[in-house]
Amino acid sequence: MTQEITRIAMWSGPRNISTAMMRAWENRQDTMVVDEPLYGPYLHKTGKKHAAYEEIMQVQGTDWRPIVNELTVKTPPTNNPMNTIFYQKHMSHHLTDDIELDFVDQLRNGFLIRHPNDVLSSYLRKHHRATPEDLGYPQQVKLFNRIKERTGTTPPILESKDILMNPTLMLKKLCKTLNVPFNQAMLTWPKGYRDSDGIWAEHWYNRVIESTGFAAYQPKENKLSQQEQKVAHSCLPYFETLLEHKIS
Repeated sequence: MTQEITRIAMWSGPRNISTAMMRAWENRQDTMVVDEPLYGPYLHKTGKKHAAYEEIMQVQGTDWRPIVNELTVKTPPTNNPMNTIFYQKHMSHHLTDDIELDFVDQLRNGFLIRHPNDVLSSYLRKHHRATPEDLGYPQQVKLFNRIKERTGTTPPILESKDILMNPTLMLKKLCKTLNVPFNQAMLTWPKGYRDSDGIWAEHWYNRVIESTGFAAYQPKENKLSQQEQKVAHSCLPYFETLLEHKIS
């Protein structure tokens, strides 16, 4: 008899401790993870030439439909019979307009948010420019509203700094909202890469691979230029909409 799989999707923008959160879940013995499964279709649709973009599209494919089927219907491949949770690390900006969002209804969804000033400052170290859509804020709000309207409940939203300030408390609250038991193993993990890491890991995960847990929160100095600050400011209404519903 096949055991039922709990499928959890965490929707984040870039540069938002999303990989550390994936590490936390993967360190549970009952959980398997997938890293940004819709990245390939996103690169194909937008034509963006991110690091290793050709290899990403080759490995993941460029059609979102079979990927969504893997996320929602098929039993994920695992050699561990204890795996009953399938944690999906998603980037909200990967939800291009052609993707039909019905698949989201089959997942337990959560949201991870971070102040636009901090996200953009970090993002610009890897890319020279960004729009609110590149940072995923409009897509997060659209998805949040859809889930709330369809389910009649508010999906959990966590602000990244709250997790860094008190990971035990915030992860306990997240697990309770998702209706899964909290596991102490989520608080620490061994250094290094994982087989589950996307092939872009060497370009993006330089800090995470050296980590053994959530880093202590450190306020960031705002070094955005005037033009960059305009971009961050345009993201604020989306961020504040989600912030109103965050788990505190």
